[in-house]
Amino acid sequence: MAGLAAAAALAAPVAAWATEGALGRQVTGTNVQPNAGIVSPEPIWAVNFAEIYLDGNISGSRSVPVGGKTTLGIDGKVAFTLATVLKTWDTGPGRWNFASSFTLPYVWTKVSAGVTGPGGRTVGQTDTASNLFDLYFSPIIAGYHFSETSHLALSFNFWAPTGKYDANNLANPSLNNWTFIPQVAYTKIFPESGFQLDTVAGVQFYTRNNATDYRNAPVFSMDVMGRKMFSNGVSAGLVLGTIQQLGNDKGPTADRLNGFRGRDWALGPIVTYDRKLADKRSLSLGLRWVPTISSTNRLDSSSTFMASATLVF
Repeated sequence: MAGLAAAAALAAPVAAWATEGALGRQVTGTNVQPNAGIVSPEPIWAVNFAEIYLDGNISGSRSVPVGGKTTLGIDGKVAFTLATVLKTWDTGPGRWNFASSFTLPYVWTKVSAGVTGPGGRTVGQTDTASNLFDLYFSPIIAGYHFSETSHLALSFNFWAPTGKYDANNLANPSLNNWTFIPQVAYTKIFPESGFQLDTVAGVQFYTRNNATDYRNAPVFSMDVMGRKMFSNGVSAGLVLGTIQQLGNDKGPTADRLNGFRGRDWALGPIVTYDRKLADKRSLSLGLRWVPTISSTNRLDSSSTFMASATLVF
């Protein structure tokens, strides 16, 4: 299990627009990964590649803060390509193990919305962006093993505003703020039934977007995944995720929209495949569909897909 367990700390740091753009640093239902609470007790390297696609909207009857504007509704398509490298450190035997990781994200996004001009006339606008996104770091991931079947991982993660940003654009390859995310993950394995439960929960703390004077409120996120494991390496299950904003956004635009407080729920199936390779290497593949089942002031998407591949060596 040690090899595959390394993927635990590779909980994908998916990102898109902030609550300023009706989504957030996380796409609901895509943050939890297999073995989420397990940090390998052996010193290994792991490389994860993930592709996330979302096609969502908010009705034109609602006002949405985007960049320096307020739009009437929004339609957004986002494709993220994420490359993550993780290293677990040689800490010897014991209940505690430690790891660190770094993610390089690339984003393509297309945004369409109704924008009201100086004369009060609303016109439709479309904007696209394609570039490197903000960088993501997990300097310390601490794993604790309660037993061979019960594991916990604590981590402190942050996004750095390294991407390009223009407040006049509807689509941007950056959120133009720092985001700090303390996170906890837990894995419970039931060997007799071949069932496994993984969950990840965290709180996102945003700094102010100085270009728009917009401050996102803290955001709580939690994803839960249950899977049935089969002897051929295949597993199948469900992912349930939620985002709950813990307060009102701040700033002139947010104040006009009564704080633009958002929340959503997503639920969908997942299929994974694990295979051991030569020389203690292993490969893990995953595919999930996590459509929105309830949404307020966040993008509502029936087309949210994620594919991932993790190589441990």
